[in-house]
Amino acid sequence: MDYEHFLNSRVTALKPSGIRRFFDIASEFDDVISLSIGEPDFMTPWHVRQEAIDSLEEGKTWYSPNRGFIELRSAISRFINLHYHINYNPETELLVTVGGSEAIDLALRCLVTPGDEVLIPQPSFVCYEPLTQMAGGIPVIVETKQEDNFRLKADALRQKITPKTKILILPYPNNPTGAVMHRSDLEAVAEVVKEHNLMVISDEIYSELTYGDSRHVAFASLDGMRERTVTINGFSKTFAMTGWRLGYAGAPEPIIKQMTKLHQYGIMSAPTTAQYGAIEALKNGENDIIEMREQYDMRRRLIVSGLNDMGLTCFEPEGAFYVFPCIKSTGLTSEEFCQQLIREERVAVVPGNAFGDCGEGYVRVSYSYSTKHIMEALSRMEHFVKKRVGK
Repeated sequence: MDYEHFLNSRVTALKPSGIRRFFDIASEFDDVISLSIGEPDFMTPWHVRQEAIDSLEEGKTWYSPNRGFIELRSAISRFINLHYHINYNPETELLVTVGGSEAIDLALRCLVTPGDEVLIPQPSFVCYEPLTQMAGGIPVIVETKQEDNFRLKADALRQKITPKTKILILPYPNNPTGAVMHRSDLEAVAEVVKEHNLMVISDEIYSELTYGDSRHVAFASLDGMRERTVTINGFSKTFAMTGWRLGYAGAPEPIIKQMTKLHQYGIMSAPTTAQYGAIEALKNGENDIIEMREQYDMRRRLIVSGLNDMGLTCFEPEGAFYVFPCIKSTGLTSEEFCQQLIREERVAVVPGNAFGDCGEGYVRVSYSYSTKHIMEALSRMEHFVKKRVGK
């Protein structure tokens, strides 16, 4: 049977996720310490779980409206207004999705027509480039650099724009680097967006996980950017609800209307039980956010110090729960470093080139794990590195 004849060539041309590949390698061993997956080690807060359990016991298992329960959309609207100073009409400008990933996919498929160019800063999460290709768009990579703390620079962005450029994906706080765009950085990007009449898909899934003095600035909150932005967010990282698969998009009504049509035909509605849990999280979860963020901040400082001490230079990330150390001093490629580390020391991290070619020479290390877990992993990594750099 010639299955190639039947399969979609756009799909067969896609590369599998480099993150999941190393997760699968780690599963081959019994004693691996994994710092590879971006998933909170915290349990979903009990009051959120209890609300979901209660909804099941009360038999609330029917479909929700396509856009999500209005009570949830109203709670999202209040949360966004309180935290990021953006007003979205819960009736017409918000859509509840199956995770943030569905929202990104819907936004791209609604905005991209074949041949449109989509600007993608890299290193960045693995889904943007393949989803652009599946929508018929042309990914155009904008490289970010360690000397700029992996922030997107307006000049670098401007150099990549052509008459075919239509969309900018803005992935901050960033996975895998932990980079954060400050207000001045975003304002410079906004000028380029206005100058070239671009739309922006702003993936802000890590918006509540920023550290230091400055809090996250939502791109749509900037002057003139609300009407040009699809804001993507969700519950996975903020409330430790990864398996609940719940995200949302906020955008002007004409865009949400079209995204909702695709959502209707492909998904129908997000999981009902998860929506009841999310309503509770938004109403009563502020302390949960603060407690988890404080724990991540402590782990962040611990792991950055440990990596720098062993000779893997690492800038201090200001967001998400990843560090992106440079491993060039070992003389290994990113793939070689990760493969040898897992086989010799039983520690799993992700090669930087899984997040774009410009990630070569780096690895992604997640600190969404316990302090004990991180300390043991650092000890093993130090032993591995010393054998290669002669320290």
